[in-house]
Amino acid sequence: MKTTYDSIYLAPHLDDAVLSCGGQIFEETRRGQAVLVVTVMAGDPPPNVSGYAQSLHSRWELPEETATARRREDLAACALLGADALHWPVPDCIYRTAPANGTPMYLSDEDIFGEIHPADAPLIKELTGRLAALPPANRIVAPLTVGHHVDHQLVRQAAERHFGHRLEFFEDFPYVQTERSLDFLQNSGQPNWQAEVSPVSDAALCARVEAVLAYKSQLSTFFTDRADLERQVFGYARRIGGERIWRQL
Repeated sequence: MKTTYDSIYLAPHLDDAVLSCGGQIFEETRRGQAVLVVTVMAGDPPPNVSGYAQSLHSRWELPEETATARRREDLAACALLGADALHWPVPDCIYRTAPANGTPMYLSDEDIFGEIHPADAPLIKELTGRLAALPPANRIVAPLTVGHHVDHQLVRQAAERHFGHRLEFFEDFPYVQTERSLDFLQNSGQPNWQAEVSPVSDAALCARVEAVLAYKSQLSTFFTDRADLERQVFGYARRIGGERIWRQL
């Protein structure tokens, strides 16, 4: 890592920052700015995983060395955008178990897009400590938590605890494409939100698409093929005028 950065993007998983902010990252590095993508839940799974986790491995076509393969994908994607990458050893929620009895905490799609398991609460403090050790940066960009994924919630809560109102928030793509996906901002009981659209060139969006394609194991989760990926990325960017960042007033 460098000693300082212009921007640090906090990605819950090995693809989130590139999926959501790949165009901005490309534009920044093309201007000579230093960008770091920190993937928080990039750790190895335990020796034995749940049937739910195994089903995801099968869909990803990564039955063995799953995390290693996904970290390689992320390094390739970040290199395409000119960004540095940092991987933390925290396991994905599908691998985490309750300390009291060793049972998996998240066993379905409903679980991972639901509420944070009570046994996961101490993880917020751990992540806050890790965030404090990051290099200084002019901007810190965290997930807005569109889609309500538990790992996105944990990263946002830890980032808010450490960085406070310095934070900017990226729209979690592709979840943000869903109609009324941002309604929760008005119902959160938090201060007003301000949106700022960062214009991104077609070259930047093309770079974002190429970087997303580096995550070969994850493509089938959200896209049917390259054409579908391009349609979604370019379609949403043109709808809002670029890539959108949110701040709390």
